[in-house]
Amino acid sequence: MALQASSLLPALSVRKERRVRLGGGVRAQTTTTSPSTTVSSPDAKKTLRKGTVIITGASSGLGLATAKALAETGKWHVIMACRDFLKAERAAKSVGMNKENYSVIHLDLASLDSVRQFTDNFRRSGRPLDALVCNAAVYLPTAKEPTFTADGFELSVGTNHLGHFLLARLLLDDLKKSDYPSRRLIIVGSITGNTNTLAGNVPPKADLGDLRGLAGGLNRLNTSSMINGGEFDGAKAYKDSKVCNMLTMQEFHRRFHEETGVTFASLYPGCIATTGLFRSHIPLFRILFPPFQKYITKGFVSEEESGKRLAQVVTDPSLGKSGVYWSWNKDSASFQNQLSEEASDPEKARKLWELSEKLVGLA
Repeated sequence: MALQASSLLPALSVRKERRVRLGGGVRAQTTTTSPSTTVSSPDAKKTLRKGTVIITGASSGLGLATAKALAETGKWHVIMACRDFLKAERAAKSVGMNKENYSVIHLDLASLDSVRQFTDNFRRSGRPLDALVCNAAVYLPTAKEPTFTADGFELSVGTNHLGHFLLARLLLDDLKKSDYPSRRLIIVGSITGNTNTLAGNVPPKADLGDLRGLAGGLNRLNTSSMINGGEFDGAKAYKDSKVCNMLTMQEFHRRFHEETGVTFASLYPGCIATTGLFRSHIPLFRILFPPFQKYITKGFVSEEESGKRLAQVVTDPSLGKSGVYWSWNKDSASFQNQLSEEASDPEKARKLWELSEKLVGLA
């Protein structure tokens, strides 16, 4: 709830007086349920609570680094939406996250039932939702045969795209209801899905084709397990899923930004060459890729830096434009990047949206 500055003065003075009278022995009673106040200028609106952000895949890599960056500001409560509850708890503890600033709720994006259960569990927490970060990803570059989600979809697209699609659609109503000054839905993209870049032209290249495989359910029973109907390729499946992520962000923007005021954005935070995302790659790749990115391409970004960049897209007023794909230059300055022709095709985005709705049971 936003209030004028004059209406806050009595409440603030009472709280301060109570602290002095009760002393340090019962300090926790005065802070456990008291909201924080954020003031940007004398005439600005205030919010009397922390923001609440959901981050998928927050137990490692970019997700954990972002959770840490947001939690340590003291201005955000992070919901770590993770498949492994204990792993998430240990990860939060390992990076020094204060328990007051995060919660863990189970989410398996490879199960649509789990996505719906997560939504119910989050709503039962009673917290508002001010930002959603769709970050988690499956990457199986050496897989020779497809594996499938609980609902029968090829695992990479089923998790990275369809699981997030359903989650974002279900939680959009919660974002609409938020009174937070800036509500945002962020879907992490990738340079590998953009064929207008050097990295995006490394074979196999992303290509959704006419979406015939997606229309058939990606289950290899009625059609191919690949979106374009071709032969299975684990690396391509990941790249295709990232194109879907970037198309989905733009379609959210076209359909809902003007109506809701929610900011929809995507980003590529840089090449996090040491991330666990590459754990399924061949050993030689895992050894050579980090120094190659550090010393040859100069594109290397640490997990800590990438987390700060994603946190910036969640919170920074200067990155509040909707429908944008953000990147960073060699000086770590953010800029609006250009998507490839396929990743910015509005007709393909519309068709992808409609097919995805059917597959996740929303149409």
